[in-house]
Amino acid sequence: MATSGSSYPAVEPLSSAKENLRPMNSRIQELHESRTELMNRLQSLKQDLHNWRSKLDTQVKIYHDELSELKKSLNVEVEQLRSEFQDLKTTLHRQQEDVTSSLKKLGLEDALRNDKRVQEHKVKEVDVRDSNIEANQAKSVITEAHIAEESMTEGNNTKAEGSPPYNVEDAKD
Repeated sequence: MATSGSSYPAVEPLSSAKENLRPMNSRIQELHESRTELMNRLQSLKQDLHNWRSKLDTQVKIYHDELSELKKSLNVEVEQLRSEFQDLKTTLHRQQEDVTSSLKKLGLEDALRNDKRVQEHKVKEVDVRDSNIEANQAKSVITEAHIAEESMTEGNNTKAEGSPPYNVEDAKD
């Protein structure tokens, strides 16, 4: 028999404890549903990230391939220009020799010396133009490669951890 001064806590009736458990069970159910929603959302975000990485890698490969093709075509064009300029230089030298021999035949020594200086000056101008054209083309190729490299680097800097590495040196080839 319990006295009013006893140190034991009062025992609640059994029906009251069951009523307290019902709110706990519903709260546990809510937490479980919330956890399931969060897990589903996380899976969706992971899939979105995977798709984004795939698209990005595809774009990088396409740009790399395009740059490689451009580099090849520019190299071919530069070689063609070099060949054409070399042919032009050879033609000018032959013409100079022909003019020189014609002048010698005519006995115009003074005209020969002046003409030789003029022809040498023209050949030097062609050589300077050749050098300038080749330098400008090389600058253009380098500038395009730098722009492509920067855009690829910016794309790689936005990648999340665990994405496949991309070697920028491959873009230079």
